[in-house]
Amino acid sequence: RKHLKSILLNYKKAPYFERYSKFFEETYSKNWCYLDDLNEHMLKWFLEQLGIKILFLKASNYEFEGTKSDLVLNMCKQFGADLYIFGELGKDYAKVDDFIDHGTRIIFQEYKHPVYPQMFGDFIPNLSVIDLLFNCGPNSLDIIMSNNMTRNELVS
Repeated sequence: RKHLKSILLNYKKAPYFERYSKFFEETYSKNWCYLDDLNEHMLKWFLEQLGIKILFLKASNYEFEGTKSDLVLNMCKQFGADLYIFGELGKDYAKVDDFIDHGTRIIFQEYKHPVYPQMFGDFIPNLSVIDLLFNCGPNSLDIIMSNNMTRNELVS
């Protein structure tokens, strides 16, 4: 109740409040047994709203082996991936040569946070996608991707 109330109070005057608020009201009105079910429900909705079409797979449905870099490479092998995108901190643990030996190219993403219109004061980066959607609506994916299309380092 507190989380929903906080969202509704903070964004009730946002440009896209009417477009998205019903989802949060419906989502928070349900009794969720497991946090991961709630998280999956919300993640799929966010992806849909952003227009990101992907095949959604849960790692818990597979038998991956290893830790850190070895785990990621094992996932790539099982799925036949020829490219893997690490977050920026992947540089700290990725065994680049192992990926190259397997024929899997890797990218270390260096996300540059874009500035977008917010309702109050100076821009605050790194807020939830909720903030972006309520403030920018259908332009949200373009905003997320701005500044980031050519800033990835490809290792092959």
